[in-house]
Amino acid sequence: MPGALDAWHLIVSGDATLFAIVRLSLLVSLSAVMLAAMVGLPFGAFLALVRFPGRDVVVVALNAFMGLPPVVVGLALYLLLSRSGPLGHFGLLFTPTAMIFAQAALILPIIAALTRQTVEDMWSEYRDELTAMDVGPLDRVTTLLWDARISLVTALLAGFGRAAAEVGAVMIVGGNIDGFTRTMTTAIALETSKGDLALAMGLGLILVVLVLAINAAAWGVRAVAERQAI
Repeated sequence: MPGALDAWHLIVSGDATLFAIVRLSLLVSLSAVMLAAMVGLPFGAFLALVRFPGRDVVVVALNAFMGLPPVVVGLALYLLLSRSGPLGHFGLLFTPTAMIFAQAALILPIIAALTRQTVEDMWSEYRDELTAMDVGPLDRVTTLLWDARISLVTALLAGFGRAAAEVGAVMIVGGNIDGFTRTMTTAIALETSKGDLALAMGLGLILVVLVLAINAAAWGVRAVAERQAI
């Protein structure tokens, strides 16, 4: 296969350009997962435990946003962060920070929706006990999130997998600037169009290995949770 040997050579030789792109991709994706988790975990638990007018509409919208097109998120953030946009004076467009916001916006519905389902299932088991102990709403959220922590790791891994493989939104708000905002997915798209198949294949191989590792970790976490439930 053309470029395969060169791609392998780039990986085993520790090519600086290739691993700089991998480092930035991991930094952006991990930061996006942390940001989305800070909002998505408590929001999902709140939706699971609290009944209010319009809750069903919020739940349906949250589930629908799990499949939100990345280019739409990228366009919306571009309009917000562009010089004429309401957040333009922060100067975040075409920076790694803008890419973190884009990925966080994409995976926030995933983490929140999976958290809501997990906590809602646990609430059916804990309701009588926590009600009898007169545990308040905030303590209920904290208790259920803590007891569901192993299952929720799967939600975080699912969010990381979506973030790491994303290309449309980060391309729009990041600009794919060499040495500054170029991630694995955007670099693969660019290098393939330029005909530099070695670098594109090297990055693609690392990305596939990363996705496999995430799925293996999710499987392991689920197996641990099932053993603890017995």
